[in-house]
Amino acid sequence: MGTSTESAETPMHAKPQAEHEWLHKLVGDWTVEAEMQMPDGTTAKSTGTESVRSLGGLWIVGEGDGEMPDGTRGKSIITLGYDPERGRYVGSWVGSMMSNMWVYDGELDAEGKVLSLDTEGPDFSGEGGTARYQERIELVSDDHRIFRSGSIGDDGEWHMFMEAHYRRKV
Repeated sequence: MGTSTESAETPMHAKPQAEHEWLHKLVGDWTVEAEMQMPDGTTAKSTGTESVRSLGGLWIVGEGDGEMPDGTRGKSIITLGYDPERGRYVGSWVGSMMSNMWVYDGELDAEGKVLSLDTEGPDFSGEGGTARYQERIELVSDDHRIFRSGSIGDDGEWHMFMEAHYRRKV
C-alpha cells in the first residue's frame, strides 16, 4: 500500500467553496448607520464602524464598534462560515452590551442576494424566556449591504425591528 500525495479534503483540510466566496464579499472596512424599534415603541438611531477580515478563506470575522442608543459605546464580533456537510451557513455574534452568544444557522436565497440567519436568544418583549430571531444580510452592491434583525410574531411572520446600512469605506 502506497501513500497518496494528493490532498483530500478532510475536516482538518477544508477548501473554500462558492458559499465561502459569497461571505468574502463582506471583507473590508465599513461605516454603519442603524435604526431600531425599541421595546417601548420609540425609534433609536446609532452609528459605527465594522472591520471584516478573512480567516483562512473559510470564515469571516467582523469586529464592530459603535454608539449605542443610550450614548454608550458597544463592541461586537460576528463570525460566519459555511458547513459543506450540513449545507448551511453557520456563525455567532457576541457584543459587549449583553451576555448572550447568538448562534447562527442559515441559508442563502435563490438569487444569491440575501443570507438569512436563524437564531434564538432572550425574549426582549418583557415576557421572559427565549424567542426566535432572524437576521438577514442583503448585498445591495459591492459597497453597500443591509443587515436586518427581526423576531417571529404570533402570526408566524418575521417582523423586522432593526435595519443597518453598511457602506464600504473608500
